[in-house]
Amino acid sequence: MGFVHRSSLERRIKTHTKEKPYQCEFGQKGFAVKSNLRRHIRTHTKEKPYECEHCQKCFAWQSSLKSHIIIHIKEKSYQCKYCQKCFPTRSQLKEHIRTHPEDRSYTCEHCQKCFATSSCLQVHIRTHTKEKPYECEHCQKGFAHKNSMKRHIQTHTKVKPYQCYY
Repeated sequence: MGFVHRSSLERRIKTHTKEKPYQCEFGQKGFAVKSNLRRHIRTHTKEKPYECEHCQKCFAWQSSLKSHIIIHIKEKSYQCKYCQKCFPTRSQLKEHIRTHPEDRSYTCEHCQKCFATSSCLQVHIRTHTKEKPYECEHCQKGFAHKNSMKRHIQTHTKVKPYQCYY
């Protein structure tokens, strides 16, 4: 098993050795990972670092805050002019509006498909033109998308310097 980061390898090794170097000062519990100990200590200290941006109520766990926020999402005051669907924030509404054909003002001249942004249209046009502007420096293979090229390059570099020997 390979790891990009040394810390990931070290954490993995602790699962094999059952090593738990981080001990709770309030009880007998031990932890392999320091962040898990910090999270556990909140059960003793009653610390609540996660605050709701809507009502300022605080929570010890991020998952508890996420569950709580659902009550506010029901208070949806931003309404879509196309389908009357409502959203809790203006940014969520703007993102939703882009899904409507009525708001897609960039049209492909090859197939008449519409897009919300010019950059999305430009990327789409490559499916028609077969343009591949991104080239692998190792084998000169072409790619239509930069992320596809980056993923491909990893097949050449095989960068995984830390190995687990268990």
